Amino acid sequence: MKVYTRTGDDGTTGLLFGGRAPKHGPVHQASGDVDEAQAALGVARAEAERGSELDELLVRLERELYVLGAEVATAPENRGKLTPGVTLVTAEMVAGLEALIDDLSERFDPPTEFVVPGQDRTSALLDLARTVVRRAERSVIPVAAGGSHAAVYLNRLSDLVWTMARWQEREHLPARTRPRGRAGSTEPKET
Repeated sequence: MKVYTRTGDDGTTGLLFGGRAPKHGPVHQASGDVDEAQAALGVARAEAERGSELDELLVRLERELYVLGAEVATAPENRGKLTPGVTLVTAEMVAGLEALIDDLSERFDPPTEFVVPGQDRTSALLDLARTVVRRAERSVIPVAAGGSHAAVYLNRLSDLVWTMARWQEREHLPARTRPRGRAGSTEPKET
């Protein structure tokens, strides 16, 4: 099987269960943003120890984005052909993310203000992945079919990835600094 098919040379790409759409159109913009979000999670996973809880969680999320990507890449008239949890995002998938957020949130003291990204490489990559997930959410909203859980899933996923970043860094650098010690000192406030 060859990697190239030449069928997209006309500026269109095939949809799941048939049909074609312009590569520059909103469906493929959303699909591309979901693909990029999955890749960004993969870059963060590259920093995780193989077999660790973080590694396994990121693999799960990357696989779930395949489900979401399949839903987004399906023409509305073929939506009935989608399989819940396999090619269609479900309410249970969203609830699963909420349970993970709740579990991880109990493992660290939550920040009381905005956090400066970059405390360590893993949390920085997770913060970057979070912003890509947010972009995917914005792209999916206008193309999601009525009753779809895809945009809600992405909203929760961005919350989860933010939580994962805080869990990994363990100590947060607050966005603001307050004078401390000598006059004019701008050392970070203790959290």
